[in-house]
Order: sequence, then C-alpha cells, then structure tokens
Amino acid sequence: MNMKYKLWDCCLKVGKYQNGNTRLELTDADSGEPIAVATVNFDERLPSNEAFIKDYSENTGMVAFLQEHKIISTNKLCSVRTGYVTVDKYKLLV
Repeated sequence: MNMKYKLWDCCLKVGKYQNGNTRLELTDADSGEPIAVATVNFDERLPSNEAFIKDYSENTGMVAFLQEHKIISTNKLCSVRTGYVTVDKYKLLV
C-alpha cells in the first residue's frame, strides 16, 4: 500500500523487534530507504496486534497518519510515561 507521509511516497513495512513486539516502519516507495519508524519498543511483551506509537519529535503527526490509513485504531489503549514523553498504545489493524 503506497501512502503519502509528509514529503514522501512510502510503503508500510511490518516487522518484529528482537523481543517479538510488532515494528512498523515507513519506507520510500521507490528506493525502499527508511523514512520513519512508527513504533516504540519496550521490554513489555505485547500481543502481536498492539504497539506503542511514536508521535513526538520528528514523528509528530504519526498517530493521525496511521489512523487515516486505517493502520491503527482510533482509540488508544493506554499511555506510558517514558523519560520526557508519553507514548500511547494502539490496536493494530494490519
């Protein structure tokens, strides 16, 4: 599925972190180069249909983008404070 994220035409790449949690990455639709990693990984083991979404710093707007493309649910499941930011967990729809 090709999508427009900020200035890039990109594709969604679904993978796994080393601990088995789901990883979402946006890659350039033509070159396959990485654009953004949409998820944040913690030690907590999550079901394969849940992920923490990075929606701060260079990823500001990621939640709205993923919701618009029906990749994550519209309602957050919970929030976790980590360092200076709060990260929200969502159900994955992909």
